[in-house]
Amino acid sequence: MRIGIVGLGRMGGNIAIRLTRHGHDVVVHDRSADVTVKIAGRCEENRAQAVASVAEMATALEGGRRIVWVMLPAGAITEACIQELKTLLSEGDIIIDGGNSYYKDDMRRAEELREHGISYVDVGTSGGVWGLDRGYCMMYGGTKDATDHIDPILAALAPGAGDVVRTPNRDGSNLDPRAEQGYLHCGPAGSGHFVKMVHNGIEYGMMQAFAEGFDIMKSKNSPVLAEKERFDLNMADIAEVWRRGSVVSSWLLDLTAEALAKSGELSEFSGEVSDSGEGRWTIEAAIEEDVPAPVMTAALFTRFRSRSGNNFAEKILSAQRLGFGGHVEKK
Repeated sequence: MRIGIVGLGRMGGNIAIRLTRHGHDVVVHDRSADVTVKIAGRCEENRAQAVASVAEMATALEGGRRIVWVMLPAGAITEACIQELKTLLSEGDIIIDGGNSYYKDDMRRAEELREHGISYVDVGTSGGVWGLDRGYCMMYGGTKDATDHIDPILAALAPGAGDVVRTPNRDGSNLDPRAEQGYLHCGPAGSGHFVKMVHNGIEYGMMQAFAEGFDIMKSKNSPVLAEKERFDLNMADIAEVWRRGSVVSSWLLDLTAEALAKSGELSEFSGEVSDSGEGRWTIEAAIEEDVPAPVMTAALFTRFRSRSGNNFAEKILSAQRLGFGGHVEKK
């Protein structure tokens, strides 16, 4: 298939490259002309066309049902791009938002675009900077017609079943086999980003639990304790042994172990931890639904606190965010 991709940052560029590795053709554009040329050059030979504008992309995709994947930061920049595309595309064309937009914005956009005959698909995309080789876990919402049409694109981006052991009893007729491949049609427009939003809220809580646990262990050698009660524990070795058969083994633990092996004190991190919005939106949804979410709420508030003084726990969080998403936080 042929698809346009707007925004070639940490994930957008790798999505374009991965698609060409799986036999698809891409038309790529970034606000930086140098980035556009660089990504086009990393794609498979003769499978990428670099363009200087969104309008030029719309023209280059003519000749069939046009598909444009927008991979930009959530908010005004994504909104502006989609509004521009609304004036350039035609009935039957498809706009995909693969960023981290607020799901209620997706619902509004889908309704607006429907009036013009344009389909809108929201794709919550997880995989960070590792997605090029590992593939992306995707949760998406939209009409069956539009999502079925782009299925070859999503299948190419997904990680596939790999060597993950099958979950027992997944042969029921009400279960979607695509979930085992790492991508899932969640429902109507907005549902994909809603599921990804909650995913990121859970991520906040998991990261915080690791961060606090390592901080407690590191502080076991604190002078506030009686000398006979102190342990001088090696954080890198503990992270490594937990990776081997422990019930808390995970990709987040892998990233923590990698960071600690490189720098036991994590002195390259300030400990000031950002939040990208999804944690806040998850808690807002919990409030609207009268669902208690104390762990995720506390994890979000801890990130707020980290910006006015921090400790080893926040440095663990920063190391994890750099590992899975390439997020560089100021020192």
